Amino acid sequence: MSKPVCLVTGVGPGTGSAIVRRFAGDYKVAMLARSADRLADLAGELDDAHAFACDVTDNAALDAVLDQVRAELGTPSVLVHNAVGGAFGDFLSIDEETLRRNFEVNTMALLHLGQALVPAMVEAGGGAVICTGNTSAYRGKAGFSGFAPTKAAQRILAESMARHAGPLGVHVAYVAIDAVIDLEWTRKRNPDKPDDYYCRPVDIADHVWHVAHQPKSAWTFDTVIRPFGEVW
Repeated sequence: MSKPVCLVTGVGPGTGSAIVRRFAGDYKVAMLARSADRLADLAGELDDAHAFACDVTDNAALDAVLDQVRAELGTPSVLVHNAVGGAFGDFLSIDEETLRRNFEVNTMALLHLGQALVPAMVEAGGGAVICTGNTSAYRGKAGFSGFAPTKAAQRILAESMARHAGPLGVHVAYVAIDAVIDLEWTRKRNPDKPDDYYCRPVDIADHVWHVAHQPKSAWTFDTVIRPFGEVW
């Protein structure tokens, strides 16, 4: 039988790449990112990873890529929306375009992808939509005014999607990462932090895989993951 298809947005060197590695082999994985160069190495390394350069805020370009994915790989049965728009700044210092752009990446792209892909999942009898989030989906700290409102909206949209699509057989879930992800740049930014301060991308990917494959009798919507050393 042909392998199922998983589409992952926001494939960068951290969580996105880890999710691709976790699904590749069992799935044909369509990797989306704005930069083709970012995807080239991973596509060359993994036979089941396929690169599609795309800005998820450009609806026409996104639709064209989705058509290409369907033609070359098949119809996705799993969507992982990992693309993220973020910026720091209090509400007095950010400009409106910062908030608008982040809303387009985090929330509107999820809506567009859901509208494009979920109907086929329903028709096929099942599927999964997993959205990766973070602490900002639950609280608006002072320096996150250009970011937190869009992640909170993203989570509520995902919940609304789950309430509609769940009874139709499609699992929609939100995975919030309440932690600093272990990346090269985060290590440089926090040189004195111990290892247990960080959440490893490979462990995040394992959790996303688990949520995407939960039995229908025990689906979760909201999960929050954090390293054991995180103070919360």
